[in-house]
Amino acid sequence: MSDSTRDQLITAAASLLDSGGQEAVTLRAVAQRVGVSHNAPYRHFRDRAALLAAVAQRDFVWMRGAFGAALSGGPDAAASLRTAAAALIDYAHSHRARYRLLFSDRGLMPEPELSAAAFACFEAFAAIVARAQGEGALPPVETVRLTGLIYAAVHGAIDLELGGRGGGKKGLGSVEATVGLLLELLGRR
Repeated sequence: MSDSTRDQLITAAASLLDSGGQEAVTLRAVAQRVGVSHNAPYRHFRDRAALLAAVAQRDFVWMRGAFGAALSGGPDAAASLRTAAAALIDYAHSHRARYRLLFSDRGLMPEPELSAAAFACFEAFAAIVARAQGEGALPPVETVRLTGLIYAAVHGAIDLELGGRGGGKKGLGSVEATVGLLLELLGRR
């Protein structure tokens, strides 16, 4: 089996996550979707948890790329930050089960590659925050702490919306509006 089979298995698992949540992802279902024997996934992944970790790792790499594109593509840091936040929000809306896998699932095994990909994603977001601080669009506090605060607030707003626990009665509009307000308030000085 080639490395492309491994990639196909990861893609199939991501598709099953999107259509049926984590319960839909079994090594047998993934093998069937790819058209390989039911034992073939075991040549690439020791178990279902390792396969899910590979899906999460690939998506963290994608997200890091989206953050990097936001950093280099924005006319200014504030625009880059809004673009990065929008990419995260769009990902959460488009891939709810995968979003939960990446940011809410404690069942993922702490694979070294997964941990590295997740932290590299955070660092890419931190680079945007640092640029915004350098341009005076965000307060000059410790960058990692400010990044953590923004990251946590964005994830919290997403989680509330996805769980149906947000809304106007709590002073929250859409997750986009909530994050927009946060960035606006942080930009005031």
